Amino acid sequence: MSGQNKERVVVEIYGQYYTMKGDSSSSHMRMIAGYVDDKMRKISEANPRLDTNKLAVLAALNMADEYFRLRMEYEELIKLLEKTAKETEEEEGENRDGEEKNEMNEE
Repeated sequence: MSGQNKERVVVEIYGQYYTMKGDSSSSHMRMIAGYVDDKMRKISEANPRLDTNKLAVLAALNMADEYFRLRMEYEELIKLLEKTAKETEEEEGENRDGEEKNEMNEE
């Protein structure tokens, strides 16, 4: 995709303005920036003496932790869905086999 088609939006994160540019909608980019801003402000409330760089790193670490936890949960859910789908297929196969045997016995 060429640079012309990218969405551009100015956002504020922890008192600083940034121009974001990307394939996502401007509302999505604002939502992401708001999330980062909220994380930094919450950390700042609990640790008022931290400078902006340290706040940013701690916010990044917190978000990375959230991401990895969610990714693990997602992978567990995918495995559960695959297992359930396989069990359902096996049960349907057993039911079809039983129906075929009953049809043969009736003849």
